[in-house]
Amino acid sequence: MSIQPRLKQFDLIMLVVSMVIGVGIFRTPAIVAQHAQSPFVFYLAWILGGIVSICGALTFAEIGSRLPAAGGYYKIFSAAYHPAYAFMLNWSQVIINAGSAAGVAIIGAEYIQPVLFPTAINPLQIVQIIAVSIIIILFAINYAGIKMGARTQNILSTLKIILILLFCSALFTGKSNPNSTTAFFNHDINLVTAIGLSFISIFFTFGGYQQSVNFGADVEHPQKNIPAGIIKGMAIVIVLYLLLNITYVKVLGFDGVKESPLLAAAVGEQLFGTNGGRIASIILFISVLGFLNTSVMSNPRVYYAMAEDKTLPAIFKKVNTKTQTQEFGLSFFVAVMLSSIFALGSFEKIVNYVIFIDSISLATAGFAVYILRRKTQDTFTGFQLKNIWRNIIPAIFIITLLFVTYNTVLSDAESAAYGFLILIAGLPLYYVLRRVMN
Repeated sequence: MSIQPRLKQFDLIMLVVSMVIGVGIFRTPAIVAQHAQSPFVFYLAWILGGIVSICGALTFAEIGSRLPAAGGYYKIFSAAYHPAYAFMLNWSQVIINAGSAAGVAIIGAEYIQPVLFPTAINPLQIVQIIAVSIIIILFAINYAGIKMGARTQNILSTLKIILILLFCSALFTGKSNPNSTTAFFNHDINLVTAIGLSFISIFFTFGGYQQSVNFGADVEHPQKNIPAGIIKGMAIVIVLYLLLNITYVKVLGFDGVKESPLLAAAVGEQLFGTNGGRIASIILFISVLGFLNTSVMSNPRVYYAMAEDKTLPAIFKKVNTKTQTQEFGLSFFVAVMLSSIFALGSFEKIVNYVIFIDSISLATAGFAVYILRRKTQDTFTGFQLKNIWRNIIPAIFIITLLFVTYNTVLSDAESAAYGFLILIAGLPLYYVLRRVMN
């Protein structure tokens, strides 16, 4: 049973926005500020991160146009390299994505718990119940069909954009914290090291748009709508991120940003008084819902592609013809998410081991565009980079991500090692599953 296209360009734009804007932008700027040590490096790192992310968006726009398929993120590596390498990267991605999504659900629950249950005797237990409830509700919505999930996503993404812009109203209200003692530029820091370490959290925060290629079979007119959806979605994200970071520094001061891991609550209190924390919690909770919904929509499509290559049982690609839902694949991914709720470490640890695998897979996916060009040069008529930018833009993307991989190892070798072990374990698992399937 094949997947039928049901998503329009606007659906994909909203999916990209919510795939990228999870909780990272409400947490990672504090980590970036600690590494940057000055407002100049802080802003420079975010601007450079945005430029590289646009390079990535353009690269994936061409890849998605050349290879519009269900579970396209798996198909990229399978078509350009080898199914074994595709399996290694994607099986580790699915595990990490489920763990990351569970961590995001917990953070969202932590923010909303004081709003819903301010007098809870056992807040930790309430947080876990809320996180599990969120996942089950989104599971039920997406089980009802891909179009129902997309409609929910459009509502959540639109609300998220409106609320973030409301947050950024501080730029025009005159409310600011001028008491920061940090000089605009610190001459004593190593600029390359500061930016390199900042990039780890920045690319975690910008990541997610690459998963949009998993909807290659779900999108109408994919050669046109996939590149347009990725580029327009990332343009919205970059503008919102820059506005939010300027808002953080204006309202809290640079020192305040470094010292405030819960930036949304801190800015909310400054902007809206005693109810500010609640407003900020609601903004972040809606952002969490949008991110989790895209995870639940996107990841089962990877199972579909892997089952097509016979590296997973055929039941993983079974699609309900009426709802276009992979009922077993969706249930499996949600089960992994729920089992991860009680097995997570710190947010910083999650960032480091996630970005290690992400940066490797994104760099090799970026290089795949050169291979796919050679394989499809006689038949392809869709979106593609042209002239001098044809080779420069993917190269900028690839080199930067290898730089991020290097800095991840320097920053947290233990978490990078975890990621590496998960990645390598996929190779023998691939051949075992192939043998069993045959």
